[in-house]
This record gives sequence, structure tokens and C-alpha cells, in this order.
Amino acid sequence: MRRLFLTDCAAGDVIEDVYVVSNKQLAQAANGTHYIKAFVSDRTSQISARMWKATREIFNVLPDNGFARIRARVENYQSNLQCIIESVGIAAEGTFDIADLLPVTTKNVDEMFGTLSALMGSVRNKHVHALLQAYLKDERLMGLFKRSPAAQSFHHAWIGGLLEHTLNACEVANAVCKFYPTLNRDLVLAGVFLHDIAKTWELKYDAAFGYTDGGQLIGHIVKSAMWLEHKSAVAGQKLGEPIPRPLVDVLQHIILSHHGELEFGSPKTPATPEAFAVHMIENMDAKLTLMLGICRGEGAATDGNWTEYVKALNGRLYRPDVAPPSDINAGPETPEQLSAAPAASPTAGPSAVSAPAAPTSPAVDDAGEPPMKITNPLFESANRKR
Repeated sequence: MRRLFLTDCAAGDVIEDVYVVSNKQLAQAANGTHYIKAFVSDRTSQISARMWKATREIFNVLPDNGFARIRARVENYQSNLQCIIESVGIAAEGTFDIADLLPVTTKNVDEMFGTLSALMGSVRNKHVHALLQAYLKDERLMGLFKRSPAAQSFHHAWIGGLLEHTLNACEVANAVCKFYPTLNRDLVLAGVFLHDIAKTWELKYDAAFGYTDGGQLIGHIVKSAMWLEHKSAVAGQKLGEPIPRPLVDVLQHIILSHHGELEFGSPKTPATPEAFAVHMIENMDAKLTLMLGICRGEGAATDGNWTEYVKALNGRLYRPDVAPPSDINAGPETPEQLSAAPAASPTAGPSAVSAPAAPTSPAVDDAGEPPMKITNPLFESANRKR
């Protein structure tokens, strides 16, 4: 029988399969009876669950964070779906496919890590380079880094999500720094790489995504800053000279301020251009990924023009893409084709006056590397307006 994924459920459906159960709690109703509240999830979605007239024996059958076979009916509660569990059982090994239950990145993990390592290897400051290598050569940490989600449910909440989010933000940072010559590229790249590094320790993801006890008590922001002290000592020993204290302080500040505002969990607000850049870049990737998943993700087109209220984004979102590609007068569609296509001129014709040629780019940049070719049409437009 085909699995009914939670994202496809509607009020009135009955689900009977293996799901991930997390955050279970035994509570007491006003009439004195006990009930269980928890979350039930698969790779597509997570919804609240309740089981009325529960007993401690039933509660003990449910895993703390793991797989269970449940039968439940789906209903609407306060404009959200929840499931009312009717029976629970052991999820026998071999009776379910774990790929149905845990979301996993669709991208190649080894290729992503190779690209990220190359970007970290391109930094020019010897102390920053040594510090980054201390992390990259920690095989156990990097093994966790490749596998960890970036969040429990907010953004990049899938196996490999932390690596995907970090690489996205690093590639954006690498592009953005070209436009701000006095912005320290090494510090921005290092800050993006390290800002969420302790999510490898904060989150658990062997079954349900959740928080470790240490993650709840301390959190990834503070722990990431703490780890920097140890790694700077390792890097200094390898380099044969200490990592300068001001550099460690500035990188710790970037980590501690990357959420931007005190109300969003930042112990500090950004006080350097590089800290501000890291905050803006990683926040953009997190929220844009969340929005695209909600608006353009699988099944979004059949869910109406508007989403429900999204707390993390403080409003409802409009789903339709109102300017899809058209076959009429079709032009270049890929970024490479767009950059190669000649710019249209409103005065094109026999009497058009040619624009002066743009100055040629140098063969190499200040770092001794070929200059990055900007292919984003927005950047091309910005360059033409200068």
C-alpha cells in the first residue's frame, strides 16, 4: 500500500504507518485523565499529535525520539492539522523505508564539501587560513558537519542541510565581497563557515530532529564561540606562532552576533562590517530557502495562492510566480546565455550611436587569481548603470 505522506493529508484522513515520534509528553486533562502530546513527522512534514485517555504503559511504548507504527485520524484544530492517535506499536526493523521518514539533501555532499574546502583554502591571511584548516582537518567534526541539519524545522531542516546552508552563504559572500573592496573577504568567509558550526553538537538527528540537552542549555551560538578558543590554540601550534587575540575576538564577535538582534538570540549585535555582512548573508539564505520551500516547493501549487500565517516570516506568503518563462520571443534562459547575449538598445538601428567600450578587466585580481565572472543579470544591470 502506498504511503500517505503528511504533507498530502487532509482533515478526515486516517493514517496507519510508521512515522517519527518526537517530544512526547504525558499530561493531565482537567477531568483528571491522562493524555499524550507529541509531534509526528515524516520527510515531508511535521504535525502535532494527541492521544486521549492514555496510560503510562502506552506512553512508555512511544519512543522519546524515534520510529513508531501508529494509527491516527487527521483533523483540523485552530486552522492547523493535528492527528489523534488511536493505537501505537513497535516499528519493526525492515517494515519501513527510512528515506520516507527523514528529509535528505538532494545535492551531492562530497561535491559541496569540496567546493566549500576550496573556498576556505582561498583565504589570504595566514592566521585565518591556519584556523580554518584546524576545523577542516578535524575528521570527526567534518563528518558530523556533512550530515547535520541546519535546524529542527525552520530552514534547511534535512540531513546535509548545514553543509548546504553554509556553502550557499559562502558562495553568496564570495560574490558580494567583490563589490566592497574594503570589506575583509577572509573574515566574512571564515565567519560564514563558523557561524553555525556547533549545530553539529546542538542538534540530534538519528531519528527525529531535535535538540540535545547541551543544545537546550547552551545553544550553538555560544558553543561555536567557545570552540574557537580551542581551535585557535590548535592552529597556533600548527603554525608555530599564536593566532592574534584581536583576530580571535573579532571572529567570536561575528559568531555571537550572526542572529542580528538580541531578541532573536544574539548575545551581541553586529559591530563590524564583516559581522553585519555575515548576519545579512546567512539570514537571507535561511529565509529565502524557507520561503521558496513554502511557495515553490512540492505541492505548493495546489495549496492556493496564499499560505497560512508563517510565524517565522511574520505574515502570509503569496505563492504564484507571475512571470514564468515564455516561448514567445524566447531569449537566453541560463545565466551563461544571459551574460553572453548582447544588451538591447532602445536606439538600435542604422542611426544608433555605439556606446563607448567598457574598460577591459585585468587578467588576474589582487589575489593572483582570475577575476570572478559575474553572470547574474542584476549585477550586469548594476554595472551598466555606473
